[in-house]
Amino acid sequence: MTKNKVKTALVTGASSGIGKATAERLAAAGYKVFGTSRRGAQAGNSALEMLSLDVTSDGSVEAAVSEVMRRDGRIDLLVNNAGFGVAPAAAEESSLDQARSIFDTNFFGLVRMTRAVVPHMRALGSGRIINIGSVLGFLPMPYMALYSATKHAVAGFSESLDHELRTSGIRVSVVEPAYTKTSFDANALEADAKRDEHREVRAALARKMEELVATGDDPSVVAAVVLKAASAARPQLRYTAGGLAGRLRLLRRFAPANLVDSGIRKDLGLDLLLASQSRSESYRQVQS
Repeated sequence: MTKNKVKTALVTGASSGIGKATAERLAAAGYKVFGTSRRGAQAGNSALEMLSLDVTSDGSVEAAVSEVMRRDGRIDLLVNNAGFGVAPAAAEESSLDQARSIFDTNFFGLVRMTRAVVPHMRALGSGRIINIGSVLGFLPMPYMALYSATKHAVAGFSESLDHELRTSGIRVSVVEPAYTKTSFDANALEADAKRDEHREVRAALARKMEELVATGDDPSVVAAVVLKAASAARPQLRYTAGGLAGRLRLLRRFAPANLVDSGIRKDLGLDLLLASQSRSESYRQVQS
């Protein structure tokens, strides 16, 4: 490909996990890829250039996008992947400040990136924006309410934005994986207002999440779906990534609501955990 035909991709959160796998897959497919991380570490692949970026900072976002435009003069694809996980905890166990922090990265960071990139895509008359969501963008997750809320917000934002930008030649998709084998959960944010009445359930669900992530899909599975969405002549609004995510999407779409509700509780063992915790609390009260 000649230089003026090479498409330029900007991938946030590309230092590890899904972001790194996506950046490498796009580079292998012929994209000129700029990855970002807070550290801005240099990548070993010459086809992948790393930039420093903090998606919670307006100035940092503008600087990174301006640098890509200075170097390449175009952005054909934006992959919004930057975000962080939240350790299992009840919704009431996070302060409002912490809730704002979670949204500032996982949702508003994506909004900042979109606002910075869209004018350049509009000038090109084309572009793709792919947002990394989650199955928790269409399913509830007890004891991960705030994280789930950010992913629901990403899904709603993506679908609405696609309708707004189509006439400018820009399409938007959201890719929704299930459990993925990354260090995402190892670096998850702990609740800052923990309550003792949730202690046992919180700990049990944390162990279960570790098991599910350990047996989850490789990040390359998600990267392949991102490339599919980026190259599709008629991209879909939403893509699931991996077999489990696909099955969960079908379940959510076709199964009765009460069956989905009971299935979530059964899969997590939530009723058994709550019953066990209730017995433990009763025993402690008797002993005191």
